[in-house]
Amino acid sequence: MATVELNKGNFESTINDNAMVIVDFWAPWCGPCRGFAPIYEQASETHGDVVFAKLNTDEEQEVAAAFNIRSIPTLMVFRDKIILFQQAGALPASALESVISQAKALDMAEVHKEIASREAGGESA
Repeated sequence: MATVELNKGNFESTINDNAMVIVDFWAPWCGPCRGFAPIYEQASETHGDVVFAKLNTDEEQEVAAAFNIRSIPTLMVFRDKIILFQQAGALPASALESVISQAKALDMAEVHKEIASREAGGESA
């Protein structure tokens, strides 16, 4: 599956309409971003059940700012509209596979329960 190019117009619907989305915040001039691109593309071919998306931070500065992106590449994993993982820096293929496996394995009912508990003033992070 090819990666989806995100922009201000389709970012929210892509996150909301898919169970799991991995977003690569990148820019064309960024060497580490270009080095990470083939690893990211390969993972997108391997995991057809996950939406792999890219957001060009030069063209979509407003979206990047909304997520407080300060360095690129930054990888963000959304599942059920919740950010499960965020990390700046290019990942080696094995680390990306590990992040994807861990995100898929999470019990989202437990995650939602924990978030509800925090929002109700229960456990703190």
